[in-house]
Amino acid sequence: MCVAIPGKVIEVKDGKAVVDFSGNQVTAYAGLVKIKPGDFALVHAGCIIQTMKRQEAEELTKLLEECKGEA
Repeated sequence: MCVAIPGKVIEVKDGKAVVDFSGNQVTAYAGLVKIKPGDFALVHAGCIIQTMKRQEAEELTKLLEECKGEA
């Protein structure tokens, strides 16, 4: 199963974005959706696939943390 992870966009430049995942920053391809710094986004396989509201991102992050604890 593949899972998209929510993160906060820190910087966008040349079709790529720096995305923060609870302190871990990674570079993701940003050409599929319009984003800007401060947006929350779902990242899958190194690509931003969707923007989302902060509350949705926080709820999904909490759910993933709970699932991780059950594994």
